[in-house]
Amino acid sequence: MDIEEQITLIEDEIKNTKYNKATQHHIGKLKAKLARLKEQGEKKSGGKGKSFAIKKSGNATVGLIGFPSVGKSTLLNKITDAHSQIGEYDFTTIDIVPGVMKYKGAKMQVLDMPGLIKDASKGRGRGREIISVIRTVDLIVMLVDVFHPEQLNVLLRELCDAGIRLNSKPPDIVLRRKESGGINVNSTVKLTKIDEEMIKNVLNEYGYISANIVLRENLDEDRLIDFLSKNRAYMPGFVVLNKIDLADNITVRECSEKLSSWETIPVSADKNINLDLLKEKIFKKLDFIRIYMRHDGKTDYNEPMVVKKDSTVGMICDSIHRDFRKKFRYAYVWGKSALYPGQMVGLNHVLMDEDVLTIVLLRKTLKAFS
Repeated sequence: MDIEEQITLIEDEIKNTKYNKATQHHIGKLKAKLARLKEQGEKKSGGKGKSFAIKKSGNATVGLIGFPSVGKSTLLNKITDAHSQIGEYDFTTIDIVPGVMKYKGAKMQVLDMPGLIKDASKGRGRGREIISVIRTVDLIVMLVDVFHPEQLNVLLRELCDAGIRLNSKPPDIVLRRKESGGINVNSTVKLTKIDEEMIKNVLNEYGYISANIVLRENLDEDRLIDFLSKNRAYMPGFVVLNKIDLADNITVRECSEKLSSWETIPVSADKNINLDLLKEKIFKKLDFIRIYMRHDGKTDYNEPMVVKKDSTVGMICDSIHRDFRKKFRYAYVWGKSALYPGQMVGLNHVLMDEDVLTIVLLRKTLKAFS
């Protein structure tokens, strides 16, 4: 029996087994075995067939995903400098088309992906190749047709099956193997979703016979399996509800309510409705801030340095030149992070959006961004 057949059998058993206290440990072991088999299957099929080659550029990369003909190409053409082919039929885009979106000084690479369909995670419609690119982006924007809100569940299932976790962080766990003594389980929080027996069963499935594990969050078996798996990707994402120009207010409201558990922006890519709102959302979800350079009492607000939120002066030094940290003396900061204008700060000072920064080096004064 090959790996795909084993995966199918386990999936069917999980689906047909009612979850309760009597079966939860058995289901937990099945889930762990299923995840491990999927990893083996990915390794076995890795490198086969045609793949997409995308060179990343800009401050971040955003992936547009959705069903065929949901409007990804139209949206890409409207918010970037790209010229992706548009058609009134499925699979107009058969390759990945990149474009650059400029907003608030940031340059964001946006990728128009071929349509993601049911069973894409299993390889249907070049699904594995598309997903391999999705796993490399910094933000996922899921386009959903206003008349078909059910599309979102399919997209989420395919992403989940492919090991992509949206809007969540990796499990907070510390695990160390040891030579003997079995598995010792400790936690810093009260565990209500999983018990010690389940934890040991899952660890055994992944080959841990003796180990020390410390759980720092109240997780379930799925989160524990995610930690043990080597193919999980964690990234932010939100929903864009497209084609609202074709729907009445009631349809838009009802669709938004069905997707209420997700951050959703209603747009019309064709009629340019809410596209500025979409750009602002992308910028915020990427956690960008802008740092401006000040030199000789003058600040250049035309060329901000775009960096991640909570960046420090030391991190700015590192991004400018590898020797800046070694030659650093002090810095001056104006803006939200400063206690007063022109505050003198050190390498560990955390910057905020639109701060103005001057870095003073040994024998040199160089301006930086905020």
